[in-house]
Amino acid sequence: MKNKITLSLLVFISLVIIDQVIKYGFVFLHWRYDGSVISLILTYNYGVAFSMFSFLEGNLKYIQIALLVGVIIYLYNNRDIWSYYYMPITMIFAGGISNIIDRFIHGGVVDYVFWHYKFEFAVFNLADVIIDLAVVGIIYLHYKESKTQKQK
Repeated sequence: MKNKITLSLLVFISLVIIDQVIKYGFVFLHWRYDGSVISLILTYNYGVAFSMFSFLEGNLKYIQIALLVGVIIYLYNNRDIWSYYYMPITMIFAGGISNIIDRFIHGGVVDYVFWHYKFEFAVFNLADVIIDLAVVGIIYLHYKESKTQKQK
């Protein structure tokens, strides 16, 4: 268990730092790339996915913190869940905390990846990708576990 916690902390800190450094580049160093499929442009999202709930912009960070605290309490009381899914959970927390940091520093989440080939997709960032990969990891681990249970 101690090794999982240590690894989780290292991954968490690394992912948050990497995400924040990239966002710093777009905000303060004015990074930009205009491509035929993907463009890297600075934009701010004051809501959540696809700018939903943007009317809550000032309070959204506090709502998200409350949700994270609730999840921490749940995981503390259900340590077996954390023990099995610790890496995807770590990734979700890293992406979520990094986006919450943006809300405190910039007033909204810093987004910069814009897909615009044949259709326009929402602008997103590395933290969003990390969260999506973590969800895929949870689904995979759950599928793997359910297969193992069926074989017993």
